[in-house]
Amino acid sequence: MKQVNILGIPFTNMDHVTLVQQLQLHIEQREKSFVVTANPEIVMRAHDNSYYMDCLQAASYITADGIGIVKASQLLKNPLPERVTGYDIMMEFLEIANQKKHRIFLLGAKEDTLQRAVGNIQTHYPDIEVAGSRNGYFEWGDPTVAEAINEAQPDIVFVALGVPKQERWIAENFSKFNKGIFICVGGSIDVVAGDVKRAPMKWQNMNLEWLYRLVKQPSRWRRMHALPRFAYQVLKQRADRSS
Repeated sequence: MKQVNILGIPFTNMDHVTLVQQLQLHIEQREKSFVVTANPEIVMRAHDNSYYMDCLQAASYITADGIGIVKASQLLKNPLPERVTGYDIMMEFLEIANQKKHRIFLLGAKEDTLQRAVGNIQTHYPDIEVAGSRNGYFEWGDPTVAEAINEAQPDIVFVALGVPKQERWIAENFSKFNKGIFICVGGSIDVVAGDVKRAPMKWQNMNLEWLYRLVKQPSRWRRMHALPRFAYQVLKQRADRSS
């Protein structure tokens, strides 16, 4: 499998369609897989925290969830084909699960948000079996979370615990499972529930979804501090390669 190294993170060099096909193959073969969708903020968090870096490097696939990652790969002259976001993967697999009657499990969000999301999924995807759900408010070492997932035997687990909790939780518990695609989807359950609106398509097409979210949620500005640091470190990586 081809990879693109950006500041120590091995990004999977696949487009959206190829990745989905590969993950579907894992489901059919009853294999397990761990999918991270990483943006510059996640990369810089891993750059600063070796344990979190280890968690990311344990993933089966790492996709470019942000135009900044794609631009960085181009600067490093090893371009990734496109953005592959957690939300897009989730929506694609809801369609697939509906067609193939896959079992899904949702982990994360507040309880009322989670139940609205489950209700919307059952309404719009009637052939999906929601094998189980658990909100994101639990003690870190609580063994009942993994036990509930194992008992449900889902084909797909959407993990929406936020960064860095979701990547850490999967990495630390992955060995407890013998099947299932575990996908980090961030705030996607909030969108499925209808609590948060995704950026309009014109913003997405202009690669300005990050700006739309910042306008709608000004508190996110603190997270933008990672972007200039990310750009500097990528330029440094390119210079180091050239020297």
